[in-house]
Amino acid sequence: MKINEVIVVEGKNDSAHLKRFFDCDTIITFGLSLSDETIDLIRETAQKRGVILLLDPDTPGEKIRKRINEAIPGLKNTFILKKDAKTVRKVGVEHASKEVLSEALKNCITYGDGNDRIGISEMLALDLIGNRKRRLKVSDHYHLGECNAKTLRKRLNMLGTDFKELQELLDE
Repeated sequence: MKINEVIVVEGKNDSAHLKRFFDCDTIITFGLSLSDETIDLIRETAQKRGVILLLDPDTPGEKIRKRINEAIPGLKNTFILKKDAKTVRKVGVEHASKEVLSEALKNCITYGDGNDRIGISEMLALDLIGNRKRRLKVSDHYHLGECNAKTLRKRLNMLGTDFKELQELLDE
C-alpha cells in the first residue's frame, strides 16, 4: 500500500517496521528529544505532502503528539492501542502487526478548532468519567486510542464532536 503523506514516528525501528509493509516516507522524532528543527521539517512537509502522526501508545508518545499538534495545527493523527503494539517488555509502533497498522492508517483523524463542545458536565452526564468501558466504546468508535477522561474530552472537542452525537453512540 502506498502512503502519500509522510508518517511521523518516534524511532528508526518504527520507521523500518512501517517500510516493511508500506511504500511510505517517515520522519523520525528520536523520542522525547524532538528538536525544533524536526518540528520545522514536519511543518514544511505538512504543507507540501501532508503528515500523519503515528506515535507509540505510551506516555512519551502522547507527550510528543501533544507538542507537535500544538506547534502545527491540522495534522492527521492515527492511534494504535497498547494491547496491539506490545511485547512483554516494550510498547511501540514497531511491535504492531501489518493489519493493526493498516487499520490505523485507514482511520486517520484531523483535529478541528478545539472549541469546547463537550465539558466536564457533559462527560459526567454521559458517565465517561470513572467508566473505562464507556470511554473505550467512544474511543474505539472514533479511533482515538485508549485514553483517560481528560484526554478523551480534549480529543472529542478537537474532533468537533457534540453531546447529542455521543449520547446516540452510547445509547446503541
